[in-house]
Amino acid sequence: MNAQKSEVAQDFSYDPFDPAVMADPLPYYRTLRDRRPVYYLEKWDTYAISRFADIWRVLEINDGTFVASEGTLPAATVLATHNDGPVPDPPLHPMPFHANFDAPIYDTVRRCTSPPLRPKPVGKLADRIRTLANERLDELLARGSFDLTQDYGGIVAASVVCELLGLPVDLAPDVLATVNVGSLAQPGSGVEVANARPGYLEYLIPIVQRSRASAGTNPVADNLIGYRLPDGSAFNDIEAATQMLGIFIGGTETVPKIVAHGLWELGRRPDQLAAVRADLDANVPVVREEMIRYCAPAQWFARTVRKPFTLHDTTIRPGQRVITLLASANRDEREYDDPDSFVWDRRIERLLAFGRGQHFCMGVHLARLEIGILVTEWLKRVSDWHVDHDAASRPPSSFQWGWNSVPVEVHVAGV
Repeated sequence: MNAQKSEVAQDFSYDPFDPAVMADPLPYYRTLRDRRPVYYLEKWDTYAISRFADIWRVLEINDGTFVASEGTLPAATVLATHNDGPVPDPPLHPMPFHANFDAPIYDTVRRCTSPPLRPKPVGKLADRIRTLANERLDELLARGSFDLTQDYGGIVAASVVCELLGLPVDLAPDVLATVNVGSLAQPGSGVEVANARPGYLEYLIPIVQRSRASAGTNPVADNLIGYRLPDGSAFNDIEAATQMLGIFIGGTETVPKIVAHGLWELGRRPDQLAAVRADLDANVPVVREEMIRYCAPAQWFARTVRKPFTLHDTTIRPGQRVITLLASANRDEREYDDPDSFVWDRRIERLLAFGRGQHFCMGVHLARLEIGILVTEWLKRVSDWHVDHDAASRPPSSFQWGWNSVPVEVHVAGV
């Protein structure tokens, strides 16, 4: 038996860009957690870390051991180059997305873009988000069938992003489509969101230009225009626009997938659905956390090692990379009982879906608010729904492996 296990483990191969992994990574994560918690990908000179406790430990380290110089989502073309020793920070100009830096540059640029995403400003958005959700439901429920990901959560989330960045709300469908296209990945290559695609910048550069011409109307753009790098230089229009990618992409992409998938899972379990409906105000915040754990689409984030680091008797050398498999951590049996089951009132003491440490998702408060409102308003107005499983789409991806399309038929509450 032990020999058989050893043989299976020896034959096992994991690569985040492998088409089979991109189509369904969960079985690979289970094997990694059980047998290869620190797995070396020779082709990429990278280690995959799959257990919750190990990722929790790695991401809390903020002493320069791990840096984001090569991007938090490096494409295969980046990983194909093996480093001989520590990797320096990127050049200040042209300035990439600030997530490629660590403290102090990352922290100070993040402070330029984070004010509207802090708890108090986010709390003031609740009524507006609720209005947007019900406006969408007014239109969608009249149709009877639509796409739960794109037509409901997608449009609402994109509308909020538009308002945060000072874009007309009627651009929400175009913003959503642009972000969806930018997140697609071909097997073997992956996604590199740190490199601003022209489609994104077509929306963001004009925001900066308007603030240069008339300061005071857009705090985020004003902050970025006034920011000075350590050498005293400022951002040009493209560089300032690039720093808005966290709001533009992150605010549009993740919430719709969690809401659609979460409602799908809840709708498949009538007993759990009834329990949540019994007290929406008390229970939606609870089921929301299970939806985030079970349905969050982000698979992993990378760091490059700058100082030697040892984990499970494996020493990772400067210049090598680690990818922290957050989606694996969400299904780790060592952290959660029966993690492959959706349990609406699961006790969740720790969660890694939004990351941890210096690069913790700055949109976490907005995401939780949006998910809670979108789920609550749906459950108030929809008595029953049916997902067309065969038509649902979950495109292969090395990163955002989520349900891009969830066709649904609905029955309106009280009808």
